[in-house]
Amino acid sequence: MERERKAVAVRRDEILAATLDQVRERGIAGTRAAEIAKALGVSTALIFYHFGTIENLVAQAFAAAAEQDLAALDRTLKKTSGGAEKRLRAVLRQYGPTGDAAGWTLWIEAIAAGLRDPILGDVAQRLDLRWRETVADLIVEGVASGEFRCADPRAAAWRLTSLLDGLAVQLVARPGAITRREVTSWLQDCLKAELGI
Repeated sequence: MERERKAVAVRRDEILAATLDQVRERGIAGTRAAEIAKALGVSTALIFYHFGTIENLVAQAFAAAAEQDLAALDRTLKKTSGGAEKRLRAVLRQYGPTGDAAGWTLWIEAIAAGLRDPILGDVAQRLDLRWRETVADLIVEGVASGEFRCADPRAAAWRLTSLLDGLAVQLVARPGAITRREVTSWLQDCLKAELGI
């Protein structure tokens, strides 16, 4: 029985991963259970057995992706030693379109779809708020240690992450509009203006 449960959990994870692949390739509107099943070599009945509807599948796939991103954020915070500035830069590098956060295409899809789908909207908002809270906490820490000068850490965190959000859209959705070098430079300018670093 334990072996069977593990196989079901593994199968669910495979379906979620294949769903995210389809969303990256076709967008949410173009994602079909038949294509997911075909990619995995399973029946569409198995997809619906596990998730009920395509909408539920997509929402659960994004929730799983959000959990992976948050786990990566936690790993970055744990493995980066040093002061608040070093850890803030590591978090912003991971968050921004210049770092290892390869999920921007997915999150642009989720945010757009979340305007009409409250479940996807909640998933995207939960991830977004966690990132912003982490940035705000690091700014508070840096102000307390004297590394940063900032009167309103929460507002600074929102401005920094909103800048990265907007630049990510330009970089991902409008190839050639801006360069990664520009994103890095503009973020540095913002960090100097917001935190004095």
